Amino acid sequence: MKNLIRILAAAAVAAPALALADAATWNIDPSHTRAGFSVKHLVITDVKGEFQKTSGKAQIDEQDLSKSSVEAAIATASIDTREAKRDGHLKSADFLDVEKFPEITFKSTKVEASADGKLKIAGNLTIRGTTKPVTLDGELTRTITDPWGNTRRGFSATTKVNRRDFGVSWGGITDAGPVVGDEVRIDIQAELIKDKGAAAKS
Repeated sequence: MKNLIRILAAAAVAAPALALADAATWNIDPSHTRAGFSVKHLVITDVKGEFQKTSGKAQIDEQDLSKSSVEAAIATASIDTREAKRDGHLKSADFLDVEKFPEITFKSTKVEASADGKLKIAGNLTIRGTTKPVTLDGELTRTITDPWGNTRRGFSATTKVNRRDFGVSWGGITDAGPVVGDEVRIDIQAELIKDKGAAAKS
């Protein structure tokens, strides 16, 4: 009986370690990742842009995706809307204030996976020093091995936020309505590389 108790106790201690071993670290490949956004201009059209510099990582548990997590950082000064004057204004204190707030960050707090493989990723988004909860609609692709022996997979996510919730409140008014819309649609297309060190560590 004492031997059985010792075996059960050892198994209880080992169980968290085994669960942790199922989670692997995947690093964002910046050169194959796009953090895009779009917002209404003068009510009538969408203006799109993206950030050129994104970094971060995901801990992915293949057996139980709800145990996974993700965190990312976007360099605000890397904003690109294909118009230098507009980019300069967006970098100013009227919008992102990149000198004072060099990064936009996201850190997940909960991951839910549905039967069809879709993900709901709740987390904290920080823009201009203001942190608000948001939920991303995400999806992972299957894994592949690239020509250099790296294990890769794709990750996509979308969400919508109100820029004023994060202190981005500049805006003029025309006869048609606001010059810049309040709702910002965010679209992330990321390529992940599996860390060859393998399992995630606490």
